[in-house]
Amino acid sequence: MPQRDSTAAAIALAIRNGFDRHYALFRYNAQQAKSRYERADWHAIRNLARERIAFYDARVAEALDRIEREFNAAELAAGNWQQVKRHYVALLADHRQPELAETFFNSVCSKLLHRTYFHNDFIFVRPAVATDYLDSDPPSYRSYYPAQVGMTTALRQMIVDMGLACPFVDVVRDLNWVEQALREAAPGEALASDCQLNVLRTLFFRNKGAYIIGRYINDGELMPFAIPVLQDSQGRLYLDTVLFGTERIDTLFNFSRAYFMVDMEVPSAYVRFLKTLMPTKPESELYTMLGLHKQGKTAFYRDLLHHLRHSNDKFIIAPGIKGLVMGVFTLPSFPYVFKIIKDHRRKDVSREFIQSQYQRVKVHDRVGRMADTWEYADVPLPLARMDEALIAELKATAPSLLEEGGDTLVIRHLYIERRMVPLNIYLERADDAQRERAMMEYGDAIKQMVAADIFPGDMLYKNFGVTRQGRVVFYDYDEVAYVTDCNFRRIPPPRTPEDEMASEPWYAVGPNDVFPEEFGTFLLGDLRVREAFMRHHADLLDATFWQERQARIRQGALEDVFPYPESLRFRNRYHP
Repeated sequence: MPQRDSTAAAIALAIRNGFDRHYALFRYNAQQAKSRYERADWHAIRNLARERIAFYDARVAEALDRIEREFNAAELAAGNWQQVKRHYVALLADHRQPELAETFFNSVCSKLLHRTYFHNDFIFVRPAVATDYLDSDPPSYRSYYPAQVGMTTALRQMIVDMGLACPFVDVVRDLNWVEQALREAAPGEALASDCQLNVLRTLFFRNKGAYIIGRYINDGELMPFAIPVLQDSQGRLYLDTVLFGTERIDTLFNFSRAYFMVDMEVPSAYVRFLKTLMPTKPESELYTMLGLHKQGKTAFYRDLLHHLRHSNDKFIIAPGIKGLVMGVFTLPSFPYVFKIIKDHRRKDVSREFIQSQYQRVKVHDRVGRMADTWEYADVPLPLARMDEALIAELKATAPSLLEEGGDTLVIRHLYIERRMVPLNIYLERADDAQRERAMMEYGDAIKQMVAADIFPGDMLYKNFGVTRQGRVVFYDYDEVAYVTDCNFRRIPPPRTPEDEMASEPWYAVGPNDVFPEEFGTFLLGDLRVREAFMRHHADLLDATFWQERQARIRQGALEDVFPYPESLRFRNRYHP
């Protein structure tokens, strides 16, 4: 027994050390983002964001290899793993990232144990270490008191404390604009005795921006704010705007954007702070947007189990046109969709290719226009909560992914993403104003994806969704390609009248050829939709638009895609 206990303790320590190595590298990545930002090395920042996504699986693989090599893990009895968990919990008593360390433990154990062991005796189905009051030293956020020192002094100190090693274009001007915007957001308010600015200690880096995230409290009222700090062509800093209110902050943390890089000693404290700014956003999405997507998956799965215990509706086939390669189902009372790759696909593409397409989007800058996904394996769902038509559809289209076990249906592989209204359905129900806005958004979505070197491939409306905020987001990735890999062409004029009447094209078509003038044929059959589209985005039907964007990308240009309206930028609001 003592030998078994010492082995369990050694395994627990090996897993904890594996996690600590992972999180040290995660923090170093965020620290590198700051130095790259100060050097305006935008391509390096994108590379950091892309590389970081692979960190977690690499560290899990390292820990797994060590345990199998040093402890002969395959021979350990079930009782050993219960002891491993008990020792592991003890190791997390004073840990600053216990919730992440628990998820890491689950990831390692899920590779070693059969899923019949996936309950709380062996893994962390429920968290064992509370994080409610956990914080770093110094605390995760700083506080400034304008009623004591004046608003200008408080704001200036806030900027100084961020520690950016770059000069400002005109910090006095920028702070004056921040104060003016604050007066507009809270008109006529005197500074109460409790007036304070609470600001998260480290900057949030993404693409070309560094974001200050905080909250303004006055007379008991809380107002979230974010300040994007950008650079001009000479490497000088300027405050681009200040965003006030939950809705604006929520847009920064939207599921269709790339993850932030943030140096956090205690991530749960950051999430707790962010929840005060966005009370309705689930922790799963906040952890994910902080780059901790595995923790996001853990939190989401716990939310799903909780919701299933407190609801009684059934999983059903998702409304909309059925996909050629993906099957989609949903639980109406839960705002997500579940997507599986069909065995029987009406496109000549492999399962591995489709998974690589989803991974391509995962590691790319999604510019607020491509839905993020969580990828899961071996997900058990209660058979009693699944509609008969859905079960029949799954058995007919993806039998290799299914395994029935008692009262559950295990799905071997699926993607989960936020539910949206398919754009084709939205347009059918839209009034004139809604249709106009949707077509503006649709064209903007395509143009912003193009700016990030993404060609959506299949541009049919059924492959786009409309969010609760009215944004149009792309979510079908099996035909996604890099803009730079495409050959955008004009259709050559017919040589003879017979050419014009022929059912087949009279010109050669290569595998990567794209003819933008053809888009209108399958997109703009509805006259009302066509008129709205042509008012705002007729250039998408011209090969020249695509060729010019392609040339800029090849020259190394990274286009600015702001997560807020141009009208809110200080240069458009206050600049003389």
